[in-house]
Amino acid sequence: MNLALFFIERHIKIFNLMIKRRPRNKLISDINVVPYIDVMLVLLVVFMISAPLMVQGVLVNLPEVASEALPRKVADPLIISIKNNGSYYLETSATSGLPLSLEELSINVGNILEANPGQQVVVRGDAEVKYERVMSMMSELQALGAKEIGLITKPPS
Repeated sequence: MNLALFFIERHIKIFNLMIKRRPRNKLISDINVVPYIDVMLVLLVVFMISAPLMVQGVLVNLPEVASEALPRKVADPLIISIKNNGSYYLETSATSGLPLSLEELSINVGNILEANPGQQVVVRGDAEVKYERVMSMMSELQALGAKEIGLITKPPS
């Protein structure tokens, strides 16, 4: 009987030691931010590389002229581009990149000027475009009621 109690007490002691030594699974309440920093840095590099490549509007060869900048209004100006083949482009979300005739251009600009009578209009004309095309478009803008018309140029290099 003593021998049986000895083994039972010994197994109980071993069992208690095993319970005490067992590692407890605790929840880790820390957030590992290293992967988030890696993703953020990759996105930063992507945007730094792609931002200069984004060109607004139609690509035209602007004339190089030294001139002062126009005073800018609160709202962004309405931009009209003329490519070297004489096609007109209105830089709005609805007509961006679409070549327009002078009649289509005057209809679209007329609608915009009706909604915003004081809208500033700037022209991005290619250096190779005929002067007649630029002047006919500018006279059409004046007939539509555009009060402030400017020309965009590139500073001399």
